[in-house]
Amino acid sequence: MTLAGKTALITGASRGIGATTARRFAQAGANVALVARNADAIAALAGEIGEQAIAIPCDISRYWEVESAVQACIKTFGGLDILIGNAGVIEPISNLSDADPDAWGHVIDVNLKGVFYGMRAAMPVMQAAGGGTILTISSGAAHRALEGWSHYCASKAGAAMLTEAAHLEGSAIGIRAIGLSPGTVATQMQREIKASGVNPVAQLEWSDHIPPEWPAEALLWMCGPDSDEFLGQEISLRDEEIRKRIGLA
Repeated sequence: MTLAGKTALITGASRGIGATTARRFAQAGANVALVARNADAIAALAGEIGEQAIAIPCDISRYWEVESAVQACIKTFGGLDILIGNAGVIEPISNLSDADPDAWGHVIDVNLKGVFYGMRAAMPVMQAAGGGTILTISSGAAHRALEGWSHYCASKAGAAMLTEAAHLEGSAIGIRAIGLSPGTVATQMQREIKASGVNPVAQLEWSDHIPPEWPAEALLWMCGPDSDEFLGQEISLRDEEIRKRIGLA
């Protein structure tokens, strides 16, 4: 599949799924706007990718920064065709009874408000251009409560609803919105989960997790018409038939 002539803005692009997706999309011909708080990491990645990439330091829990990032993307590449709401945090993992309210709220600010802020800034641009694609990283935690993860589960459930809302409101104006639930992925977040020792996910071995290249390949596939039957829904990489359609072993 080619994305030549397309521009994708990827949040949480400094590492893990975001960084791997940026490399894969650039390989497919897309311009990529790398958005993350870690300015050094995204600058290094942009240097690795080359002229197809721009690094935009941004805290997605602040709307004005997200809006500025979208405008910087448009100024550099002339438009925005694909938004990937990937940025997410899970720390601090804690039970409801002793969770720090401010830290709990910060996870909501990043994982839920950050997804909304991206949609809010991108959808008018896409509407004016005649359409676009919005892909949001979801999780099995959006549908099942896990001990110590109340903030993460609540934020991912909310993000899943935002994806449905984006489809409901955007499909008539050419905006495609789909969620991706990748399962457990071999990234830094899984190291944090493992260290917590809380709930069954922390008991998994590193070899149980899929590589970040799998969700990157899935996101690329989701930009094409073969995924149109899933608009407004959530695709799960736990589904063997889905993996076969994407071409994953």
